[in-house]
Amino acid sequence: MTKLKVGLLGGGSWGTTVASLVARNAPITLWARNPDTVRDINENQRNSKYLGDAQLPPKLRASHDIHETVADADVLVMAIPSQNFRAVLKEVKKHLRPWVPIISLTKGLELDTRMRMTEIINQVLPGHPVGVLTGPNLAREIMDGQAAASVLAMADKVILSELQKIFKSGLFRVYTNDDVLGCEIAGVLKNIIAIAVGMGDGQGAGDNTRAALITRGLAEITRLGVAMGGRPETFAGLAGMGDMIATCTSPQSRNRHVGIELGKGRSMEEISAEMFMVAEGAKSAPAVMALAREYQVEMPIAEDVYKVITGESSALRAFRGLLRVDAGAESEPG
Repeated sequence: MTKLKVGLLGGGSWGTTVASLVARNAPITLWARNPDTVRDINENQRNSKYLGDAQLPPKLRASHDIHETVADADVLVMAIPSQNFRAVLKEVKKHLRPWVPIISLTKGLELDTRMRMTEIINQVLPGHPVGVLTGPNLAREIMDGQAAASVLAMADKVILSELQKIFKSGLFRVYTNDDVLGCEIAGVLKNIIAIAVGMGDGQGAGDNTRAALITRGLAEITRLGVAMGGRPETFAGLAGMGDMIATCTSPQSRNRHVGIELGKGRSMEEISAEMFMVAEGAKSAPAVMALAREYQVEMPIAEDVYKVITGESSALRAFRGLLRVDAGAESEPG
């Protein structure tokens, strides 16, 4: 058993779930902004707001003091939504020791800069080894003890094998990969496709339609990911196809939920007002489209989703165009 101390920032459903897994292997402190969440974890071994009555391990400690969480951490895990990620990192910088590895759990892009979370870490905290934990990981299923697999991606293979021991736990299997860009961008892009699939589901589309959208969507995100420098096989693995299937088909998927509501004709503003958890796909769509233009990659499904999110098109109109009538060769975009 490793004795590395872990600090995890973010008290949402996935951050709390990962903290629960890590607590079996290493001492961990979870930082949450909300004092009620901290109290709930410490006194009741629950995070009722995000995980209902799921029991958390007694060893998991929570704090709303960043210094206390970060100062003696040997590993830092970031479970902060993409648009707050940089601000929290700047706060972390005051307390974190040099060379501490930082692992991101966040599947989003920063809107203003189009940067991935590991790029932000490298900019704000240069010199720290960075990585991502990603894959088809629905928090409630893992908290219920169901089997799942994830990918830990990092360039430094020595640190990677040590950190793998921290995250793997019982039925939660962790594979390793050194394609950080591919793993990270796959996690971002599949959220957009999940919204498209949800838009179909919201309009009563069948399983055939869903399968076609997932498959064409995977081809679309692979094109952009490879153009950016990721490896094609990453997108065929857990970080790409695996996460895509889970996010596009599960009732627990926030991005699919957004798509379903858009498919019913509701506006993004209405849907967002009712959600207290972030749907990263909706947040990242403008940045994804900007990247597609920058790398000159055609992404018709993502473009239609973007137009619906911004109110430029309706889900009904977009959905008719998602599976083009004048289809060409399967290897072609569109």
